[in-house]
Amino acid sequence: MTTVGVLADHQIRDMIASGGIASNTPITDGQIQPASLDLRLGDTAYRVRASFLAGRQRTVTERLTDFQMHIIDLNGGAVLEKGCVYVVPLMERLRLPKGMTAAASAKSSIGRLDLLTRIITDQGVEFDRVPEGYDGPLFVEICPRSFSVVAQPGQMLNQIIFRQGKTLMSDDDLRALHAQTPIVSGEPVISDGLGFSVDLRPNAGSLVGYRAKPHTGVVDLAKLNHYEVADFWEPVHTDDGWIILDPGAFYILVSREAIIIPPMQAAEMAPYLAMVGEFRVHYAGFFDPGFGYAEAGGSGSRGVLEVRCHEAPFVLEHGQVVGRLVYEHMAALPAALYGREIKSNYQGQGLKLSKHFKS
Repeated sequence: MTTVGVLADHQIRDMIASGGIASNTPITDGQIQPASLDLRLGDTAYRVRASFLAGRQRTVTERLTDFQMHIIDLNGGAVLEKGCVYVVPLMERLRLPKGMTAAASAKSSIGRLDLLTRIITDQGVEFDRVPEGYDGPLFVEICPRSFSVVAQPGQMLNQIIFRQGKTLMSDDDLRALHAQTPIVSGEPVISDGLGFSVDLRPNAGSLVGYRAKPHTGVVDLAKLNHYEVADFWEPVHTDDGWIILDPGAFYILVSREAIIIPPMQAAEMAPYLAMVGEFRVHYAGFFDPGFGYAEAGGSGSRGVLEVRCHEAPFVLEHGQVVGRLVYEHMAALPAALYGREIKSNYQGQGLKLSKHFKS
């Protein structure tokens, strides 16, 4: 494969057919997104003392012997407790060819639950990054931050994209793309990607977000549209266009701008520089081709922001830039677009919690 860019769905299928992506349990069509592959939990979770990377000379399994506390069978569902760290082998393994790397991220619903989930690899020195030529298994580190969860084998908490060569778009490329096919509502703020800001002046009412309650029940990841919002979240209201973030608290907010990912682009949410304030948009995430794209039913789609405040209370103002989207070239046009040919929970979204809560 010589075309530079992020692999499209049909190219991911080709990798599965050739053995570049493999599993003892057959990979299903439902795992394949326009520019990413959903990864499935295996049967076993290892409770560990601390988060870790394997390091250049060791495997994850070898490191588990250093840090493992006990083993949990996920069959039938098992509770992963808030504040604890777990490592779960995934069903998929990779054999990447020369020139290809991979990058992983939590899926949208998982980030909105404040589940810290990161892919680790043998001989790995970075979270969520798979180096060129990697041949081996994949593992996911799971640390529930706000809610304990029930997990079971086959559930898909993370997604992975495959990059052939240098895929990032320059700022000049982004400006040219916006002139041809707008990628954001309003005037774009382009500097090392597309900047986006927080919406604290909604068109109607005063609800601007949600804050996770500190003491709640367990969220079963298999139960969708099931839980009452009020049992897990406090609404955040303002009539003033600003809110004060509390240290350690987790918030769901929404971008002021509508975001568009055209069919031949993909994007990744990157945290904004820490120097802008005592907070961060906590989880990076991928945006598939077609997100927010009018022809795929996505007109007006906002970016949902998963925000955690750090050491000091911080005033967040309406329109404050809080993050950026880094756009990438696709290697080919996907056979399916987000929100059109595939079922997509968040196409056309505004302020929205994960799909586990009643809407």
